[in-house]
Amino acid sequence: MKALAVSSVAVLAVAFAATTQAQQYQMPMYPHYAGADAMFWELDPDRGSSADSVGLRVNGGMKFNDYLAAEAHLGTGGSDGTVDLEYLVGAYAKGILPVSQEFRLYGLAGFTEVDFDADSESGFSYGGGAEFDVAPNLAVGADYMRYLDESAYTFDAASIGVRYRF
Repeated sequence: MKALAVSSVAVLAVAFAATTQAQQYQMPMYPHYAGADAMFWELDPDRGSSADSVGLRVNGGMKFNDYLAAEAHLGTGGSDGTVDLEYLVGAYAKGILPVSQEFRLYGLAGFTEVDFDADSESGFSYGGGAEFDVAPNLAVGADYMRYLDESAYTFDAASIGVRYRF
């Protein structure tokens, strides 16, 4: 009887340790992240022809919990001959919907300043995207942002890239 009790306690202790160890590996918390994206942007005026090109966007942020983060974007580059994107810079609140352990949907809302070669504008921005973990601290993702929605034009971008969490 004493051997059975000792064996039961030992099995429970090993099971608890294994469960605790598995939870540590399944649920790492990396509050900061940084990434780089290819940014496919389009400037669409109400009158005239649109301009589109490919630029580079870097982003970074901090998760406060599984559902809320703050994020910043810095983008540049690309020209279709008539319009050059000098830079864009923005700050956003990020709402996160964890679909599974490895897959998340998110929405962004905030403020962006965009500087084209001939004009500079700023305003409210919004968008959404998805991320998929390929390693415990590495994810691939894609999003679509409406950076500016002015009375004379809109400026949108679709991006695809990687995020590193630390």
